[in-house]
Amino acid sequence: MPELLLKPGGAEVKIAVTPESAGWKYLSFFALELSPGGRYRYQKAGEETALVPLSGRARIRLGDAVFETSRESVFAELPEVFYAPPGTPIEVEALDAFAFAVGSAPAEGKLPPRRILPDEIPVEIRGGANCTRQISHVLAPPLPAERLLLFEVYTPSGNWSSWPPHRHDGRLGSPYLEEVYYYQIEPKNGWAVQRVFAEDLDETIRVQDGEAVLVPRGYHPVAAAPGSNVYYLNYLAGDERTTRVVDDPEWAWMREDWTGRAIPLPIGGKRR
Repeated sequence: MPELLLKPGGAEVKIAVTPESAGWKYLSFFALELSPGGRYRYQKAGEETALVPLSGRARIRLGDAVFETSRESVFAELPEVFYAPPGTPIEVEALDAFAFAVGSAPAEGKLPPRRILPDEIPVEIRGGANCTRQISHVLAPPLPAERLLLFEVYTPSGNWSSWPPHRHDGRLGSPYLEEVYYYQIEPKNGWAVQRVFAEDLDETIRVQDGEAVLVPRGYHPVAAAPGSNVYYLNYLAGDERTTRVVDDPEWAWMREDWTGRAIPLPIGGKRR
């Protein structure tokens, strides 16, 4: 099994995930950083592609159309998303230093090229108590694609997300979806913890800014360390395009009580 934690490296391509490197079937993912004037081209026959700006300013050619896009940072604003059907190139020219993610998965070419604007992206506050987080559905129903699903998730300092632990690995009646978590953390020296566990797998991973975690199977909750505000970008692809998951039966009850049956304090003694 490949390493689940991927650390950034390389001058432009910081993170690279292919079906071959991940040991799965569908999903490719890349996190990149271009210097001003840098160029990048991504084109896949037989695969749809989605590009998400992370920071900086660039000129994007999407098929025959050209757009200028910018994003101050992932913590400042929602992105524009650029969708390309199979065979349609996405070309990037960095106008300033430009960080972005791009990924692809097999598709038939049923949809046209498209730029998705921030005000089209549904935003959801999910959970409660110290499981409160924001889910931005950057390329998920009702936004169309054939196989790809993309989300941006914001987990405030000290909170948990991807909770209750859930799975989508084709086991226990769940759909089969491969997934990459790509992290940015504020401040840069902050960190998160992600546990990936199944019947034949149990890894607890400390994740830092710019790193990624593969989720080939199993449950995969995330905790933001106190003082660390955690963003992750999810790219998913699988046998079907669905947001359905199966919760860990030991923790599914928390959807009805996000306080987690917390004990009251203090317990005994005198207050100080």
